[in-house]
Amino acid sequence: MKILIVNPGSTSTKMGLYDGETPIFEKTLRHQTEELTPFERVGDQYDFRKGIIREELTSQGVKLTDLAGVVGMGGLLAPLAGGTYVVNDVMVDDLRSGKYGEHASNLGGLIARALADEVGIPSYIVDPVVVDEMEDIYRFSGHPEITRKSIFHALNQKAIARKYCAEHGKRYDEVNLIVAHMGGGISVSFHNKGRVIDTNNALDGCGPFTPERSGGLPAGDLAALCFSGKYTHAQIKKMITGGGGVSAYIGTNSMMDLEKRAENEPDMKLLMDALSTQVAKEIGGLSASACGKLDAILLTGGIAYGKPIVSEITRRVGFIAPVHAYPGEDELLALSQGALRVLKGEEEAKIYQGKPIFGV
Repeated sequence: MKILIVNPGSTSTKMGLYDGETPIFEKTLRHQTEELTPFERVGDQYDFRKGIIREELTSQGVKLTDLAGVVGMGGLLAPLAGGTYVVNDVMVDDLRSGKYGEHASNLGGLIARALADEVGIPSYIVDPVVVDEMEDIYRFSGHPEITRKSIFHALNQKAIARKYCAEHGKRYDEVNLIVAHMGGGISVSFHNKGRVIDTNNALDGCGPFTPERSGGLPAGDLAALCFSGKYTHAQIKKMITGGGGVSAYIGTNSMMDLEKRAENEPDMKLLMDALSTQVAKEIGGLSASACGKLDAILLTGGIAYGKPIVSEITRRVGFIAPVHAYPGEDELLALSQGALRVLKGEEEAKIYQGKPIFGV
């Protein structure tokens, strides 16, 4: 059961061919700046990206008729429940128009649909970043002008939650888990019987600081900075996302550098432990959403390779529930698994409606 996976990023396109969960090949196609400069919008890159994918398939000797399905990385769409979605006409229109935002991942579903339609096979997306299963009680921010949003690493979090369940003979829709994805951004989420009903906005608003994001800054001090006259709106946004967190303290977002320096520099160890502590506090806060009834706490993402960080988080939250580390992330495998569950009849494909669906 061969599945083609298409995962477009801002400066590269990752693709792979899987036979079930076994990779036949994986390839990252890098795009030079001069190749992308002519395109005014991300959507304008569609023909270019599809063309190089075709070239790679030809070089690998892969025919579309060999495939059971094509799955693309989910893009910016209306908020939706987690799962595997058929790429339908409504989704194509929203991805192509950029109605909910412009991002390279929008091309994933579009290219998957185009290639699949040529040979009459299904096309899918799986658990995009806009997954929103948050219960209404957790949407309150403290002021009606601002609503808490569900923006988290849905694809990897749900894949790791399912991996834990498979290893421990459990069903994802029967367990309570807290999953912390720790990378350039950090999302910490409460998975309540298969639904992420509470999570931080991992992009730009709350939660722990990260290698490059400032997390939940003290509101009064942030407001003072905004009106100090020292910074523009763009500079404040960069301070929050991209230029905040570890990079603001030491000039690099490399956690490997921080961990190495922490071995000999007390200030660096203090910074690393502060990040670990903030993640632990976020986990502790979510344990209240779970009323303390948790099966496990799962740590994943690139930072989970760091043994001192995993050890410190475990020391602080291990009393709540058993802690398990799953370092890294494998988006191509997670996408293949999502399509495979539908193709094998283990899960029914969902239909995108093109409008926000909350509390599903």
